[in-house]
Amino acid sequence: MLLSLHVKNLALIEEAEVEFSQGLNILTGETGAGKSILLGSVNLALGAKADKDLIRKGADYALAELTFSGEDERIQKKLAKMELPCEEGTVTISRRLQANRSLSRINGETVSIKQVKELSELLLDIHGQHEHQSLLHKKKHLEILDAYAGKEILAPLAKVRELFYEKNRIAEKMAEMEMDEAARKREMEFLLFAFDEIEQAAPIAGEDEELESRYRRMVNSRKIGEALGACYRFAGGEEEGASFFVGRAVRELSQAAVYDDGLSGLSEQIAEIEALLNDFNRELSDYIADMEFDGADFAAVEERLNLLNHLKEKYGKTIDEVLAYKEALSEKIEELNDYENQMAFLKRKYDETKKALTESCEAVSACRFKQAKKLEKTLKQALLELNFLSVEFGIKIEKKEIAADGFDDVEFLISTNPGEEKKPLGQVASGGELSRVMLGIKTVLADKDAVDTLIFDEIDAGISGRTAWKVSEKLGKLSCAHQVICITHLSQIAAMADAHFVIEKQTDGKHTTTSIRLLSKEGETEELARLLGADALSEAALFNAREMKSEAAKIKQS
Repeated sequence: MLLSLHVKNLALIEEAEVEFSQGLNILTGETGAGKSILLGSVNLALGAKADKDLIRKGADYALAELTFSGEDERIQKKLAKMELPCEEGTVTISRRLQANRSLSRINGETVSIKQVKELSELLLDIHGQHEHQSLLHKKKHLEILDAYAGKEILAPLAKVRELFYEKNRIAEKMAEMEMDEAARKREMEFLLFAFDEIEQAAPIAGEDEELESRYRRMVNSRKIGEALGACYRFAGGEEEGASFFVGRAVRELSQAAVYDDGLSGLSEQIAEIEALLNDFNRELSDYIADMEFDGADFAAVEERLNLLNHLKEKYGKTIDEVLAYKEALSEKIEELNDYENQMAFLKRKYDETKKALTESCEAVSACRFKQAKKLEKTLKQALLELNFLSVEFGIKIEKKEIAADGFDDVEFLISTNPGEEKKPLGQVASGGELSRVMLGIKTVLADKDAVDTLIFDEIDAGISGRTAWKVSEKLGKLSCAHQVICITHLSQIAAMADAHFVIEKQTDGKHTTTSIRLLSKEGETEELARLLGADALSEAALFNAREMKSEAAKIKQS
């Protein structure tokens, strides 16, 4: 359930805090007061497209924050899977919007918009003002039927998707392999040439790096030799070298140590230095001797390095990539050598997958036919409760080309006049009727839906009078099992409220702000009088409002 909404610096809202209750929460207000801004703040928090113009003039940022009850086991598991904390049984989703960026958080942890949307699917469902228009598209009808079928259709439908994509993958593989004899021969010649070129070169992983090191050494041998010669002169045993002077130091100190035992430690240290220096000079001398190479060695290294670089230019950036390419060539050659068998195998696999896909589609279709019969009956009853004096509702299911959702083409049909045959919704239903059909669908699906909070934005478009009372009654029933938040302009729906909020716009001549407040019982009566069209809160207008509240209370009790 949605516990609270906190909005700051968003459009006309300077700062607002709303605490929602269980049951039916009604929001009303004058046209232009900011009802759409309030709903927009909910959408913004849940990842809707952010527009920097939403930031209130003069403010650095805008904030929309929703706090939900998070005690539901499904929500707890989802948070655990997303590695997010659940703080004291609540879930707080916030979105901070700045001029050049936006930041979303769940329980204080920074998250992506995708993560917010994944979690919000378990928390609430929003029905916008024009959502009923989606009923004019048959694709929506299939989604609704599958949603009604619920868990029963999930596994077979997942199997259909899996097999559909597997069939397409095999078909793509066959298309890649399919070629005539001449093309296959040309392909084989190219593959063999490339394979033989790599095979004959016999590259070894890391070989190019070693050769490049040797090549650099050879190319710069003169500079290296001069540096090593100078080093040997300075460190060696000649009179000007360090070894000569360290040797003299050893002898001098050892003679002095004969007369002073305290010098024995220093004498040992200088002796170790002499030994290390002698070892260094021997290794340096050996290295200088190894520096000698002939022109043939240089030419061989250069030629090998050129060959490896040639292979890397053609077949990969590194020797490892060249070797991997060779392995792929080998597999392709083997595949072409066994072309007929490979194609026969793929064809057999394709036929098996296609057959299994068709069988799975039939299982999904059988489920849809069964659930369609139930939905027809249930939705017809729901529509009659929404003041359709006469209604026949049907679901037509025909076959189409197999797709990821099966081979069913689903279309909702309706007749609202006795004796008339059922026709597609778009041909016979008005805007107000479509709105009621969508509300009927929402209420039917709500019984199967574990989402606790439902938000309806002005679902009362195109309805009035007795029909409005029927819609109000339906929302009242729906709020017994779900938290319902409804933005409305109809007094009949507002009268059914368990909690009634009014959205108001104020101005001081320089600044305009929108605020929201919870009405008292007397405040509810006054707001109902306004919705009834009273110019002034006369006693007659207030009496009518109280009568409406009384009528709503009777409906609730029944």
